[in-house]
Amino acid sequence: MPKNILKIIIVLALVYLFLFSIGLMGVAFKGFGKDFAENLIQTTSNPLVGLFIGILATSIVQSSSTTTSIVVGMVGSGVISIANAVPIVMGANIGTTVTNTLVSIGHISRREEFKRAVGAATVHDFFNILCVAVLLPLELLTGFLEKTACKISSLCIGAGGIEFSSPIKAITVPLIDLVKNLLLKINIPHILIYILILAIALTILFFSLFFIVRCMKSIIAKRTEIILNNIIGKHGFLAIIAGLCFTSIVQSSSITTSLLVPLVAAGIISVETVFPVTMGANIGTTTTAILASFATGNTAAVTIAFVHFLFNLTGVTCLYPLKPIRAIPIFLAKNLGELAFRRRRYVIIYVLTLFFAVPTILIVVSKLLK
Repeated sequence: MPKNILKIIIVLALVYLFLFSIGLMGVAFKGFGKDFAENLIQTTSNPLVGLFIGILATSIVQSSSTTTSIVVGMVGSGVISIANAVPIVMGANIGTTVTNTLVSIGHISRREEFKRAVGAATVHDFFNILCVAVLLPLELLTGFLEKTACKISSLCIGAGGIEFSSPIKAITVPLIDLVKNLLLKINIPHILIYILILAIALTILFFSLFFIVRCMKSIIAKRTEIILNNIIGKHGFLAIIAGLCFTSIVQSSSITTSLLVPLVAAGIISVETVFPVTMGANIGTTTTAILASFATGNTAAVTIAFVHFLFNLTGVTCLYPLKPIRAIPIFLAKNLGELAFRRRRYVIIYVLTLFFAVPTILIVVSKLLK
């Protein structure tokens, strides 16, 4: 059997495990009861706290796909509302960019390369921060993302009283029920069993996503680098489509964008040509959450997955065509690159402050003020 075919079979098995973990996570959250749900809702009811939870959680796991998949599972099980989940998803978009910046630090010993690498890595950071700065207040005022996503999800899963029967749920539920029933036979308090179920679900989710990304990277990474290098300098729209397609396949925006950091560091391509690819990658990474939402068979879960998609799509379609707006992330990224050239430690400070210190402090302060 050819090596790539075997890898594709392994990927399909891993996708099944990923979908199974989402369903199992829903079982755990439901088992925690009403008090747990109420406490979590109170914690995430402040949109700024939700935003920083999304940034911190994603910075730690270095995967927005993981964070949004967990959020989808929580919304699907009724633990948090769609409105409370929206800022977390937006925060995940910022948190996922930490990987690119860490990749750029690999060039720290060569100043000129490091300057270009930091610019290429952080243009993604600044674009996502700009999107949140514009769209989060707009969403809080109007709820346009949630309302639009509700309409799309109703079209996807049927309307007019027709009940949606998820084929993905149909193939995962038997195994979910088997695991649940086996664990419930253990002679320990039920709350401990549900904690164990959650631990198993999260372990499988991390394991499956990690190896899906690893397998897909080994199948197409070399081709991706060559094709992206040929496409991105030709046309901005093609670069967005390329970023979207490759990220949808590898299920990781970090891989798509991180592949380009060494090319910019080497002076082969510029920050300006990389920028549209990162925006396409932003849209492509939402496929994981959409897939996870269909595993739940729940309207609210599908809605939050489409909120994530619409947020990224709106950011690209509204901000990229406007040249003065488009220039802001590039300007900020290049200036940070110049700063890194003069004082390399500032990049380390930037990462620790933006992705870890500020979110942690604000979450703790918010809890203390309650």
